Amino acid sequence: MITVDFKRLSIRPGFRILDMGCGPGRHSCAAYELDRVRVVGADLNHDDLKEAAGRLAFHDRLGAHGGGSWSLSTADILNLPFADASFDLVICSEVMEHIPDHERAADELLRVLKPGRDLVVSVPRYLPELVCWKLSDTYFNANQGHVRIYREGELVGLFRRRGVALWSRHHAHALHSPYWWLKCLVGPTREDVPAVRLYHRFLVWDMMKKPRLTRLADRILNPAIGKSIVLYLHKPA
Repeated sequence: MITVDFKRLSIRPGFRILDMGCGPGRHSCAAYELDRVRVVGADLNHDDLKEAAGRLAFHDRLGAHGGGSWSLSTADILNLPFADASFDLVICSEVMEHIPDHERAADELLRVLKPGRDLVVSVPRYLPELVCWKLSDTYFNANQGHVRIYREGELVGLFRRRGVALWSRHHAHALHSPYWWLKCLVGPTREDVPAVRLYHRFLVWDMMKKPRLTRLADRILNPAIGKSIVLYLHKPA
């Protein structure tokens, strides 16, 4: 499930890209397919990093990459082990909602980003996320510890206070919102409910096959119930 729209970004060969909070590597793998870029995936979860390494190595075996390189690092977003201005693009997808000290996290993301380059941040969107919190008292913990629900203005303001400009935005994954609402109704950790299992199979099929009908439905529904909001921000030169 790719949240970032790489087509919006002017990525050139040789770019060094940080995927902060890479998890099992979905955006790291997508970035690795671009032309001769250097991808660094970073996360605190060792099991996720192992899965990401397996996925990236699988891309290597298939030759499904752009001829660049990849590496992985154990890293805390509050104290990144990278030099100042060391990346041409920083991606932070579905991470900030987990971080109590998001001010410090924003500082670190921008510290390692080169001047004149872009930062992409995505978080769960306010209304679909609020529905999940209302439907289930355990959702925020079951979903790896959400500590806040962002309104768009709050997240934009967090970065604008640091001199960063918002230049594009969109919503993503509308078809995933009803899935999470359903999970919250029956219990967010339960996987034995037939309706949940059927919807999950549909989402996997949709991601693999990308049929025109569901792509159209996703585009139509995203403005109303898109699960994530994605912000594209520019650090001034």
